[in-house]
Amino acid sequence: MADATIAAKHHLSARVEHFTESVIREMTRQAMLHGAVNLAQGFPDFAAPAEIKRAAQEAVAADINQYAITWGAKNLRSAIARQMKSWQGIAVDPETDVTVCCGSTEAMISTLMAVCNAGDEVVIFEPFYENYGPDAILSGAKPIFVKLHPPITPDGEWTFDERELRSAFRPHTKAIILNTPNNPTGKVFSRQELELIRDLCVEFNVVAITDEIYEHIIYDGTQHISIASLPGMADRTVTINGMSKTYSVTGWRVGWAVAPANITNAIRKVHDFLTVGAPAPLQEAGAAALSLPSSYYDKLASGYRERRDRLIPALSEAGFRCFRPRGAYYVMTDISGFGFENDVAFVQYLVKGVGVAAVPGSSFYHNPRDGAQQVRFAFCKKNETLEEAGKRLKELRR
Repeated sequence: MADATIAAKHHLSARVEHFTESVIREMTRQAMLHGAVNLAQGFPDFAAPAEIKRAAQEAVAADINQYAITWGAKNLRSAIARQMKSWQGIAVDPETDVTVCCGSTEAMISTLMAVCNAGDEVVIFEPFYENYGPDAILSGAKPIFVKLHPPITPDGEWTFDERELRSAFRPHTKAIILNTPNNPTGKVFSRQELELIRDLCVEFNVVAITDEIYEHIIYDGTQHISIASLPGMADRTVTINGMSKTYSVTGWRVGWAVAPANITNAIRKVHDFLTVGAPAPLQEAGAAALSLPSSYYDKLASGYRERRDRLIPALSEAGFRCFRPRGAYYVMTDISGFGFENDVAFVQYLVKGVGVAAVPGSSFYHNPRDGAQQVRFAFCKKNETLEEAGKRLKELRR
C-alpha cells in the first residue's frame, strides 16, 4: 500500500495544474520569431528619461549595490508618501505604510498572500490583467469574476452591472482587485463607480486592492481617483503602483504597495520571504523619478494620447472596431468583421502573415469564449513603429 501511494505521488502543485504560460509574453516571443512589429506586450521601445538613467548610474557608481532595507530604501518610501499626498491627498507614513517590491506584480501577489486564507473569495473585474486570477489562486483564494461590458459605440464606456457586482460580494469575500486605469480596456473608473465599490467594501468588510500603475496615463479630461482617498477606505485599501509605466522602465522591477500599518506589516513579511528586496540602486533612481516636475506627467499623457490617436485610425481603416481608451496605453478591438473562428487563430495569422503581434482577448477572461472576438493592441511605441504597423495592417483589407 505504501509503495502504491509513493508511486502515485504527483510532483506538481494542484494550484498550477491549470495555469497557462503568459499569453502576453508568448506573443512577444512570436513577434521576435516572425520579425513582426510588437504591439502585444506593454513595454515602450523608446528611451527612458535621461534624468532617471543618470540617477541609476550615479547610484551604482556610489556603490549602492548591497541590500536596501527589506521594505524599501528610505529615500524612495519618503518620495512615495510625498507624492501620494500631492497627487491624491492621501496621508501616508513612509515608515509604517509603504513596502517597496520587485515591481507591482510582486506587490500584488505579496498583498494577496498577506490578506487571503484558503476559502476566501476575491472579486475581479474582467477582462483583467492576466496575473490577477492566478495570483488569487496562489494565495489560496477563489476568484469571482464580474463582467465589464464593451461600449455600444466606439467612444462609449466599459460598464458593469451593479446587481452583478453586488451579487459577487458574499460572506467569504475577502478582497476586490480594482485596476484603474484599466488594462486591457483603458477604462478609468468614475467617482460614482468607486463610491459604489466603497459602499460594498464597507458593508461586507472587504479589502480593496487597487492597481494604479497607469495613473498618469489618462486622456480626454478624465480624472484618476484613488479609492483610498474616499471616506471610509483609508483603513481597508492597498494601493499598488510602480515605476514601470510612468517612467518607461518596465525591466527595472521597482513597485510598491501602500496600506494601513497592520496590512503593511503582513505584506512586508511575505515580501521579505519572496524576494528580500527590490534592486537598491534602482530604488534611488526611483526617488529621483518621483521628484520630476508636473510638466513631465503632462507631456507623458499628451505623448500617449497622440500615439493612441495615431493607432486607432490605422486599426479602424484595417477593419477593426476599436474601443477608445480613456487611460493606459492599450486599445481593445472587436475582430468579428474578419470572419475568423476565434481570437487565437486571428493573432496567429496576424503575427505570421501580416507581421504585427497583438494579444488575443480570450487571455483576459476566465472563460475564453467571452474574449474570442477581441484583440488588444499596445501603443507604447515610437511613432515610426506605429506607422510601420499601420502599413502592414493594410494587408488585412486585401
